[in-house]
Amino acid sequence: MASGDVRFVFRSEETDVNVTIEGQKEWVAKIVEELGLSEVGLTMPLGGAFTQSLMSKSSAQEGDDEPESDGPLDMGPTPDPSRIPTVRRPIGALNIEAELAKIGLEPPGENDVIELIEMFSELEKPRPIQGQMSIDPMAEAWLRELMRLVVRDGARTALATEVIEEVASSKLGSRTGVELTVWLESLFAAGKLVKIHGGDAVGWGPSPRWLS
Repeated sequence: MASGDVRFVFRSEETDVNVTIEGQKEWVAKIVEELGLSEVGLTMPLGGAFTQSLMSKSSAQEGDDEPESDGPLDMGPTPDPSRIPTVRRPIGALNIEAELAKIGLEPPGENDVIELIEMFSELEKPRPIQGQMSIDPMAEAWLRELMRLVVRDGARTALATEVIEEVASSKLGSRTGVELTVWLESLFAAGKLVKIHGGDAVGWGPSPRWLS
């Protein structure tokens, strides 16, 4: 393909007309002028960079070629890796609470069990779980209300088994200890709860779909 080859493109949405002409620049300019398209369309070189320019009658007659740009004039300073600060600290030495405080964030605190008990006791009696397989529909409904209270009002993601027992055991069929854990495990297996392992304690959070 000759280096002087160009492509002329014109498209009209209103008249549904598409025109594409390829060839030597002088020949393409002549055809474009004969078709009366000198004031419209785009022309671009073939086999080179996609430098586009509006096709005008004067440029077609004069045959002037605009110099192609070699790239942006200002690419900014050359990267200097030596200016990137290096931060080293022993493993486990990061004080997360202090770093959060620097940016104005407070780490989540412990659940206030007494406050949870008071708030949970003020909840209206929910309707039993319906339309789902459930061992104890009423207990599950109360647990869901507790999880909704913790997530939406307390901004927490989970409660430890011991906290659930202390706050809501009487509403959960008086389940305690191993019996409560087994029941929570069954809800986890059914996809209604998520299980969170945190050190020496296990937390339970609501599945978003179950909570909604």
